[in-house]
Amino acid sequence: MTLAQRFEPDLLRHALLARLGRFDQRTAHGLHSVAGQLFTYCALDRERIAAIRLDHPLIGIVLRGSKELWIGDRCEVQRPGDVFILPRQVSLDVVNIPEERSGYYESLIFEVADLPPATRPRIARGSAGDVTFGVPLSPDLVEAICHAATSIADAGVRAGVSTHRLGELFALLQDAPAARSLFERSLAETAAWHIAGAPSETWSVDRLARALGLGASTLRRRLAAEGTSFRRLLAEVRMAAAARALDGGASRLAAAEAAGYASRSHFARVFRERFGAAPAERQRAAEAPRSGNLS
Repeated sequence: MTLAQRFEPDLLRHALLARLGRFDQRTAHGLHSVAGQLFTYCALDRERIAAIRLDHPLIGIVLRGSKELWIGDRCEVQRPGDVFILPRQVSLDVVNIPEERSGYYESLIFEVADLPPATRPRIARGSAGDVTFGVPLSPDLVEAICHAATSIADAGVRAGVSTHRLGELFALLQDAPAARSLFERSLAETAAWHIAGAPSETWSVDRLARALGLGASTLRRRLAAEGTSFRRLLAEVRMAAAARALDGGASRLAAAEAAGYASRSHFARVFRERFGAAPAERQRAAEAPRSGNLS
């Protein structure tokens, strides 16, 4: 290992902290919203949060102090400039330790309720025993974290830009072992993502199973265990695509085609069953705000 390689992680941590300096300003204990899914967390005293189990995974960066993450008797320590990921639905203990100089601990947190639209999910598997937390830094990752945080925090930045920045961040995290939990979704959620990429195409159990790397009978069995079926999942994804099309100003014919329905009457019946209103009603409701804006 060269001298430059030895010091590069420290340089990257310092660069990340310098770029995120605008977020290092909270002095009250607890969770503070920055904007959207971005938060800071501050602790004024050493605290241990036992058996925490998150509803959504988190991407965090320690800004001040240090953090201990425990699963059983295994511990990882995160220090200023370190990036960590906390998985969802895994019981773990967290210890936040304030730094001596300022007397407080602080971290910046991205809550990951949903994946960016173009990000491919993975079927959840594995166990808590192989969970890791720390993510190695790279120059590209430093840039992606700073761009994502800034675009979410700045009110003047369009939502599409923030989504794009998050997509860039997730692309860099795709192969990091600690980031596995960010991409893990149920089989039904992962299957829905595949269908949503081309809802109008001819989908079959066999085709979907191949896309997921499963056998058709295994797919049926596991979807049933999650309380759904291929037919129900296909209809839900297609109806969601049709609703988006109508909300965006598409005609009923175009919405039916986007959802893969050749028969408009069949499409209308399924749409009403799903949303409790006919496509024409949805279309009129979508057109009303636009008509108001023109008057």
